[in-house]
Amino acid sequence: MKFDQAKKIADAVLYEGYLLYPYRASATKNQSRWQFGVLMPRRYSEQGSAEPWFMQSECLVEAGGAASLQIKLRFLQVQSRALERAVAGETEQYAPVAELEVGGHKLVAWDEAVEREIDAAAIDLKKVCDVERTIDFNFATESQVEVTYDAKGAIAGRIIREALPIAGVIRVTGKPVGSLIKLRIRVENMTEWPEAEQAQRAAALRRALAGAHLLLGVRNGAFVSLLEPPQWAAQAAASCENLHVWPVLVGAEGERDVMLSAPIILYDYPAIAAESPGDMFDGTEIDEILALRTMTLTDEEKNEARATDPRAAAIIERTDSMPPEIFERLHGAVRYLRAAAPKTALQGDVPWWNPAAEASVAPGRDSVQVNGVQVSKGSVVRLQPGCRSADAQDMFVAGCLANVEAVLCDVEGNSHLAVTLADDPGADLRREQGRFLYFSPDEIEVVGRNSGAMAAQERKV
Repeated sequence: MKFDQAKKIADAVLYEGYLLYPYRASATKNQSRWQFGVLMPRRYSEQGSAEPWFMQSECLVEAGGAASLQIKLRFLQVQSRALERAVAGETEQYAPVAELEVGGHKLVAWDEAVEREIDAAAIDLKKVCDVERTIDFNFATESQVEVTYDAKGAIAGRIIREALPIAGVIRVTGKPVGSLIKLRIRVENMTEWPEAEQAQRAAALRRALAGAHLLLGVRNGAFVSLLEPPQWAAQAAASCENLHVWPVLVGAEGERDVMLSAPIILYDYPAIAAESPGDMFDGTEIDEILALRTMTLTDEEKNEARATDPRAAAIIERTDSMPPEIFERLHGAVRYLRAAAPKTALQGDVPWWNPAAEASVAPGRDSVQVNGVQVSKGSVVRLQPGCRSADAQDMFVAGCLANVEAVLCDVEGNSHLAVTLADDPGADLRREQGRFLYFSPDEIEVVGRNSGAMAAQERKV
């Protein structure tokens, strides 16, 4: 399986939100960590928490005669790191402290993370269509005590790390859907939640799966993209119900044997930017902004960040020693290039905001194919806004006839239709001012070409 190739992406998902700028334990942001992919104990979640106790991933597989599935569940387990200072004059007596000097460096009390992985043996895809396959996993309580010494060799204190027990189950079922198999992989946190335990998130996190995600691999088969399924599999893809996860294809473009089911939204074939010099963890920001902000921290703040976590210390050292040529790469990169169209003389005084100012496009003449029919200015379409629409007003025009006024193309090469409603009495004014409604080609049904009779007939209906 090609899980190793996908691991860099999976690691970025695993540590998303693990440590937040300004990377200090005392920072307000770091009082609410572990935001992504958290599966709480079932009883805690059902007591009213907004965080789930399970995740469910459904995907489609084109399976051969001996197709098999490999599953790797990955998550972080929260581990407490408490500090104790040796009591002067007392043998083996310690007192809890918020910080401790260790080997010339300061440490602060902090919750760390332990990486966990559960590998399921190869599963016959035909068999899971007949009976549910379950994989139980358990991690017992783990405690570590590390004694620290001062420069003279005397005991200075100790570091106590503790991870509480965690238990869960992976449930795998399959269902034939035409020539495909629809897989359902459900991960449940079945860790005991003591009734006497206070319903505090910090306590529940110590029994939670954080950053939980799945790596799925198939032999003698291929996954079907749920984002851009082929037309023949579109209905089956739409029937997949994914809860708290988002499955995408990973690997080289075009490969379909590995899928990452992540708690954050990704596109198929995600990649780590080549310009990124290392993990920043606070993934809602971009590397350049985080690097600039990190550089502005005071020496005292940087020292506290180093004391908070080894990963924070690595960020501080990396930004402080980053060569100018590496930093300049963070400013931006061109991902896609296309040849520039030759400039041609424009008729009259065309303002910059008018599409006619760009000679490579002609919205009044350009067209896009929808279900085998070329749609261009003058086409009549029926509006069918999709569920991914960001405009709540779209629900009021669903099912209405509209006249296509232009076909536009954005910087990523995606086509958009500018339309006016067929029965809008103000359509002429909107057309004159260029005030249109915009829809993607998959949100319309082609009716025909524009004609007064067609619009009038629709109004009568």
